[in-house]
Amino acid sequence: MSSQSKPQATSSLPMWLDYLNSIHTSAIDLGLERVSVVAERGHLTKPAPKVITVAGTNGKGSTCALMEAILLDAGYSVGVYSSPHLIRYNERVRINGSELPDEYHTQAFDYIDTLRGDISLSFFEYATLAALKLFQQQKVDVVLLEVGLGGRLDATNVVDHDVSVITSLAVDHVDWLGDDINVIGFEKAGIFRTGRPAICGQPKPPATVPAHADDIGAKFYQTGIQFDYQLTSETTWSWQHGTFKLDELPVPALPLMNANTALMALGAAELDITDVNIVNGLRQARLAGRMQMVEGTPTTVLDVAHNPHSAEYLVNQLATHYPNKRFKVVIGMLHDKDIEETIRVLAPLTQDWYPASLSGPRAAQAAELIQYLPNSGALTAYASPVAAYQAAIGSAAEDDMVLVVGSFHTVGEVLEYVESTQQPGIGQ
Repeated sequence: MSSQSKPQATSSLPMWLDYLNSIHTSAIDLGLERVSVVAERGHLTKPAPKVITVAGTNGKGSTCALMEAILLDAGYSVGVYSSPHLIRYNERVRINGSELPDEYHTQAFDYIDTLRGDISLSFFEYATLAALKLFQQQKVDVVLLEVGLGGRLDATNVVDHDVSVITSLAVDHVDWLGDDINVIGFEKAGIFRTGRPAICGQPKPPATVPAHADDIGAKFYQTGIQFDYQLTSETTWSWQHGTFKLDELPVPALPLMNANTALMALGAAELDITDVNIVNGLRQARLAGRMQMVEGTPTTVLDVAHNPHSAEYLVNQLATHYPNKRFKVVIGMLHDKDIEETIRVLAPLTQDWYPASLSGPRAAQAAELIQYLPNSGALTAYASPVAAYQAAIGSAAEDDMVLVVGSFHTVGEVLEYVESTQQPGIGQ
């Protein structure tokens, strides 16, 4: 544990983030004992009249963004907590679709640091508690909480939430959750609450998920059973829950499977939302780093897919939207991900790889990626995602596309570079 002195409430956000990263024994420390005590002290366990907590291997951010857009169109004040960020820490807390200035975060950190007394908190626990304080201060109507890791022992699970959501289930975070899908299902189902709605957007989930809902008496809604969706044309889809049906919905820019889950979660939350709010929200919902397009020559696609499950979805989307396109793939990953299988899933997209080293304790070096890449002997290892991206852009033909993939860190570094060079047409 560091002896670094506590910053002032008026100190810079980078100074606070350095402090929070230094004062606990580990960056990830699953368990609710410490964080619960601090949350109770600050009366932070119910930060808004309505709270929806979202867990899942993939799709958490998209599901929250879809719900956020619909709720904003319906006139609600909405707070969203997500992680990790791409470029700025401020991205982790959105109030009505916007980030907060640095000083809001530093004041919240100062409050939590005083509140904790001698209780040690991890970086994520600090961030979560500070976000809950900010939502409370801003008096939002609805809070959408994205679980950081697992569910049962994640810091977000100290909150008294009204609706629980599992978006998808796959093997990931093996170091923390293991490689048994039934164990992973149980950990994520740990956010379910007795007598309250529990939504599962994963078709045919492991048996531990419905079993836990049954054991504790949660109101379980399973896609394909209590609710479902159907693509009716290239641009429209329908959604059904019991006898209630919505037709001619616009296909969103974000994954349709997550829109399906989002609609069930909002319905279960019993909020005042009209069909028009749903249509408008589906059209408006966007999320940085998910099939994000950077127009130019060549066109760049940014996607944070970082495990086989998310990579498979990405490959299918690219094949659908850009058939017969040649991709140059910039890839950087964390070493605790399934690098070999993720690369295998991405391999049909390209023969042109640009492997990049990331920085930080969990980073994989380019050499680690190269051993799983085709034609490994002919590949160049790049020192950073930006260096790999510059090489890919420089060698691309006019009709090629560049895909940046593998990690939030990879996409974040390239996105920051693109923004700093003020290339036009950043969007989705």
